Amino acid sequence: MDTPKSILQQAMALKTDLVKWRETLHRHPELGLDTPWTQRFVADRLTEMGYTPKKVGAAGYTALVGKPGGKVLLLRADMDALPLDEVSGEPFSSECPGRMHACGHDMHTAMLLGAAKLLKDNESLLEGQVKLMFQSGEEIGEGARDMVEHGVLEDPHVDAAEMIHVAAGAPFPSGLVLIPQGGTGASASCRFRMVVTGKGGHGAMPANCIDPITAICHIHCGIEEIFAREAELCDFLAISVGTIHAGDAHNIIPNTAEMSGTIRTMSLEKMAWAQKRLTEIAQGIGGAYRTQVEVIYEKLLPPLIADTETADCVGKYMQELLGPGAMRVPSSTKGGGSEDFAHVSVKVPSVPMFLAAGNSKEGYEHPAHHPAVRFDENALPIGAAAHTYMAIRWLQEHK
Repeated sequence: MDTPKSILQQAMALKTDLVKWRETLHRHPELGLDTPWTQRFVADRLTEMGYTPKKVGAAGYTALVGKPGGKVLLLRADMDALPLDEVSGEPFSSECPGRMHACGHDMHTAMLLGAAKLLKDNESLLEGQVKLMFQSGEEIGEGARDMVEHGVLEDPHVDAAEMIHVAAGAPFPSGLVLIPQGGTGASASCRFRMVVTGKGGHGAMPANCIDPITAICHIHCGIEEIFAREAELCDFLAISVGTIHAGDAHNIIPNTAEMSGTIRTMSLEKMAWAQKRLTEIAQGIGGAYRTQVEVIYEKLLPPLIADTETADCVGKYMQELLGPGAMRVPSSTKGGGSEDFAHVSVKVPSVPMFLAAGNSKEGYEHPAHHPAVRFDENALPIGAAAHTYMAIRWLQEHK
């Protein structure tokens, strides 16, 4: 049997179901770990295929297919949406105001459901087991960590893992699979919150006050100097402020001012350095203006690591499956965005693949996280086939 051709043909024959699943999910987006409708939808589809889905953690499901006793490969899809009002114009647009599948997680979930069907239909080809991981909470950086902490990588133990993320608004033909080289592919990230405390009072008598707004404005300027004057030119470092809030009356100097933002680095070591310098600069400047400064760091995500050996395997498998439809990404290409699959990648050899699903020259001009983003559904069978063929070949070569 010509396995690559057969898997592709079977995936193409599944396109009607893939599109139906994706559009149904798209109409019913849910946020964070609060995804009961999506979880039920996934569990019901898996049950219809003959699986016994298992709840893991707060909002995730797994299912197993294959022969027990061999190696185990994990395939992951995320399921949560973003807090956006959709303006894509799609006939199947979100029916939930303030929520939208703007990052393609509905595509991811549909593709992994398609792979579940293909793997069940081709179970005799599996020289081991495949664990399907459907997770919520990727956009808030909590879902993968929660499932790892609740044992998703055990019972049975996972030996390697893979994920696919769709991309729109880029000049790649839809259906092109992008495979990374080994190494760090996406940044570590954390959120910071800062509270600057002074002494409030009447705006007509500033000398009797300690103005936290003056301090926080100078702190903001000082933060910019970390990258401009302290980071190595070869390092990726982003420290961005997203919110500054203070006061609620035009003629009152408030007691406090608050700031929040994000730090992105390519290693946890550089993250620790950036946190240290941000705190030192904030408290030093704040002290010069007689204020007290507290800096809190939250939601640390490690960098996303592509295992070199696994990435090389995937590169070979995708060439077998797709030929010119698979492309290795240059080693210099790294993303500043973060991905909570990193919680898996620091535990087991892992590889993230990316699937072009909307060519910017063919009307798919908006990128992910944009309220008007659209994704090309012709990529769905390619993604399902890529998951499936990756599993078959990796298990064959890692008995």
